[in-house]
Parts: sequence; structure tokens; C-alpha cells
Amino acid sequence: MKLTKEQSEILKGSRGETMARVMRTVALYGKACGAERLVSITSKYNHITASCGLKDMEPIHKLMEKLAQEGLSAEKRFTVSPRPVDNVVPTSFLQKRYFKKSMFTDQKQWEEQLKRLGMAGTGAFTCACYLDSVGNKPKRGEILSWAESSAVVYANSVLGARCNRSVPMMDLMCAIAGVVPYYGLLTNEGRKAKWIIKIRTTEQPAAQLLGAAVGLMAKGDVPYITGMKKWLGPVLTEAVCSYLKDFGAAAASVGDMGMFHMEDITPEAREQGAALIQEKCKVYVIDDEELERLQNSYPVLWKRKKAKPHLCLIGCPHLSLSQLINWTLKVERALQDAERKKVYIPTVFTAAPGVIRKFKETDYAERLEETGVILSPICPMMYMSNPYSSSMRVITPSNKLRSCTHARYYSEEEILWKITKGGTVT
Repeated sequence: MKLTKEQSEILKGSRGETMARVMRTVALYGKACGAERLVSITSKYNHITASCGLKDMEPIHKLMEKLAQEGLSAEKRFTVSPRPVDNVVPTSFLQKRYFKKSMFTDQKQWEEQLKRLGMAGTGAFTCACYLDSVGNKPKRGEILSWAESSAVVYANSVLGARCNRSVPMMDLMCAIAGVVPYYGLLTNEGRKAKWIIKIRTTEQPAAQLLGAAVGLMAKGDVPYITGMKKWLGPVLTEAVCSYLKDFGAAAASVGDMGMFHMEDITPEAREQGAALIQEKCKVYVIDDEELERLQNSYPVLWKRKKAKPHLCLIGCPHLSLSQLINWTLKVERALQDAERKKVYIPTVFTAAPGVIRKFKETDYAERLEETGVILSPICPMMYMSNPYSSSMRVITPSNKLRSCTHARYYSEEEILWKITKGGTVT
């Protein structure tokens, strides 16, 4: 590892023993990843993944307290992934008790430590930190220290920032040191595609289903995706960005993917085109039959497979403002068609606190409330991590949530039918 003079001095203790250990941790991590040097983080803000005060994280709590006591903090303030619980979300007595007594027993202490180490504020809890209403949107070419999988793939692909998918706590170590190892997606070579994925569907594919299909095939490699311009167009509108957000989240969670190029759509693909494709890359075609086969292959982990769902969770990753508005309109119309006033299945929309504030400034917030849908900033995955939650029959249009929990995936159209018109799941 080739360190600068300043980095070497820190390693030798120029800023204290604890800071030296932080720098040593980052350097050793970089060496393990094959990096030859460390480079400065250039984004305005950082993002930290670990947002939950889990009881089993006592060693991490001690580490955080040590860092805070030594007066260390991130060089730049950071946003944090979503909180795990919210009182407005339907929760049974046993779920509440387990959350409070066995899982997130140290949540208050954890959040206090995050504040001392540089958290941007109580509104900073979201997995979609890059949304305009949140304010942590990196610029093209900026170097980041992030570990949140859906945020990393979006930042690299849609925004053109540069970030490797780190691991929880290492993102904080790098944020405190102000540097990250230089390898992988920080390099020009590392951003080249090893796959060409050709989309040949007869209609616009569901973002999270297509993302899972691409992620399963490309796995940790960068794919170059063709055939989507006719569905999305060449302009990165808010609707297109929301689609790419969900697509990338599914690809990252199912296939460990950190970046994708989409021909004539994402910034680097528009500028460099086929120059982004490595020689002798692999080619794969995704059509309607492939997506249908994939969805039909998903296991159903419910004991009573045809019973009425207990809950519907929408917003993993967190919904954008335009998605909240569109979902409100769709639920309203579907309820009118069904001659209902309230949703048939308890339904929760999740979004960033900043997005929720913006949404509540519109007339749509009251209209959504009238449908019976609950709006919350929680992390659906953390909610489902409760063993009493995993026994629930939960439906979702999120492939990310499906892949990590017992939730059952359906397309947005299927979800809309089930929450407004009822009936058993088939």
C-alpha cells in the first residue's frame, strides 16, 4: 500500500493512537481488496449503513463510543440508512416486545453515538439518500464511501459518481479517515462491462423483476444493457430515475452488482457507448418468457399459501416523491373501481423523512390517508427481520425485500389488485 506523507504520519500516530488504528484499518482493508493506494473522499456528504441499535452489536457500540470519546468524527456529515421501527406500522404485541426487549434494545444509545460521530440530523434516515428531498446527491465523478447496496449502484450508474460497495462500519471508518481504497469501480477499467444484456420484451418490464434477472446473470460484474431506450426514453426524468432506482436495488441485492450501464440512458453509456464493453464479454437475452420463468421460480415461504396476506409493504428501497404521488393516484382509482373506501389489506408505503415532508405539503397526502394506506420512514427489511414478522404473510413489489425476507413478490399491478379488490392469493 502506497501511502501519502500525511497518511503515513497519521498511521504513525500524528493524530493520536485511535486515529492511527482507524487509518490502519482502512489501509488493511484496501490491501485485502487489492488496492495500491488510498484516495480522498470528494463528496459533500457521506452515507452510513448501520442504523440499528441491535442488542448483539455490543462490540460495535464499544468501538463507536471509543471513537466518540476520542473526539473523532466523519470529516463530512453523513446520512444513515432507515430506522428499524415506527409506531404507526401494524405490529403485534409479540413483535413490539421482541423489537424492544430483544432486538433494538440499544437504539437510543446508537443514535446518540451517530450524532456525535457526524450524523446530519434526525431526518437523515433513508436508504435513498440521493433523492432531491434528502439532499445527499453526489455529483458526477465524486468519490464516495458508501455501503448501502441500492445507493451504491444508483450513485455509480445513474449519477456517475464513483463508489465501491463497502461493508457496514468500514464506510464509517473511511468517512472518519477521509479516504477510501482505490480499486474496482473507482477505476476506469473497473467500470467496464463484462456482460451485454439484451432486453427483448414486448412491454416495459417491471423494474424490480428485470433488475433481479440481470443481477442473477451478471452477479458482481458490470453489465451493459441494451433495448431499454424504447421503454424509458433517453432523458433521465424523475420517473426514469425512480425506475432505475428500483432496478438497481433488485440487481444489487440479488446479484451483488455495484454498477450497470444502460445504452443511451445512463450518463457514461451515453458518452462512451460500446467503448465501455470489455473484449470477449458474455451476452445474455432477457425476454417475456425469461421474466415469467424467474417470477414463477420464487419460493412461497408461507405456511398457508392461499390465505389472505396480513400486510403489504411498498418502498424497498424508499419511494421517491413521484412514486408516492403515482401510487396514491393508482390506489384511489383502484378503490373507486372496486367501490371501496379503504384498502382491503393493511398497506404501508415507506419513504425518506425528507420525501414524506415534501409529500405532506401536497394535497395527495390527505388523499392517501383517506385510502387507509400508512406512510412511514422505516426500513421494511429491518421490520421483517423480527422472527414474529417473518411468520406473517407479507406481500411486496420489492425484489430486494423478497430476496432477504419471507415476503412474497408480486408485480405492482398484482399488488394493486390484491390491496384494493381483495381475494385470496393464487
